[in-house]
Amino acid sequence: MTSLQGRILTPTGWQDGKIDFDASITKINQASLPQNAAYIVPGFIDVHVHGGGGFDTMDGISGIRGMADFHVKHGTTGLLATTITNPWNNVITALTNAKSVMLEPSRGARVLGVHLEGPFVSPQRLGAQPNFVVDPTPERVQEVLAFDVIRVVTIAPEQPHALEACEMFARAGVRVSIGHSVASIEQVQAAIEIVKSVGGFSSGTHLFNAMGGLEGRNPGIVGAILANPEVWAEVILDGHHVHFLNFKAAYLAKVERLMLITDAMRAAGMPEGKYDLGGQMAHVRDGTARLENGSLAGSLLTMDRAVQNAVLAGMSLKTAIALASSHPARYLGLSKKGSLKPGNDADIVVLDDQLEVQAVFVDGIQVA
Repeated sequence: MTSLQGRILTPTGWQDGKIDFDASITKINQASLPQNAAYIVPGFIDVHVHGGGGFDTMDGISGIRGMADFHVKHGTTGLLATTITNPWNNVITALTNAKSVMLEPSRGARVLGVHLEGPFVSPQRLGAQPNFVVDPTPERVQEVLAFDVIRVVTIAPEQPHALEACEMFARAGVRVSIGHSVASIEQVQAAIEIVKSVGGFSSGTHLFNAMGGLEGRNPGIVGAILANPEVWAEVILDGHHVHFLNFKAAYLAKVERLMLITDAMRAAGMPEGKYDLGGQMAHVRDGTARLENGSLAGSLLTMDRAVQNAVLAGMSLKTAIALASSHPARYLGLSKKGSLKPGNDADIVVLDDQLEVQAVFVDGIQVA
């Protein structure tokens, strides 16, 4: 049994007390605080992350392990290993490798599944995705669903077979996220409605990025996502992808359905230089990663920095933590994660007054 004392973020708010846990949380009691008491908060869950620490989902088993080991040091206790558009055989190999890692005892952040970002996207809105786009035919959807590892899929709803794919993924319990798309408002709404009709959940992949803008007479994808209270949304809050005011506007529209993500690539936590991203060269300097054409190539963000940036943008610490923990847990249907209460998994992060990570526990075991 392990015990920690500090300012504990419980589902009902902050509590000065002591939390006892082994693999799960056993008790939270009031207690006097030690000097310089730390914040004790739920572990962060990143539903969209490609890599970090020099590693990438597409590298194989060692790459997935390596990125999980890197991100756990920044408070991420669970993540979705995220693919990039690649030749179909490479995508299948990535799913096979992710399944292998998911079955292993956790050494870093727990790999909760896969976010399939590509190849079912638009060739006209690739962003940093290489152009190996394929149509989401029923045969391809069935092939990837058979691995039983995909938790989120990014789809451009204007692509051939996309609406049928949305329905198939939603019926299988996969969250359908709209992104890397040039869809019309009608196509977006059709995708949202078909997912809803079979009891599924839809979202927007890195809101504001790779989906066009919001205009007075053309709400576009951004407007469709913001206006629908049942649709979730991801935001990359690194100070480069999304302006803080747009982040605040998204929060006011989504409230309980907004999530912080990193969309981190392998160069997160690494020195400036050149790094591979899906077979493309990304140049890392001045806090950003960009392709040769100047496009942002994922991010260098970590979840602890995303939380700090949310506070800088005007969110309370309680809200910022929720955007990184309880919101993604509810989005993924993880009832035992994302909040600190007896019976839940002991995925815990300890932060100091500067919101820097001091300790991380996954399933009650200190891993960082």
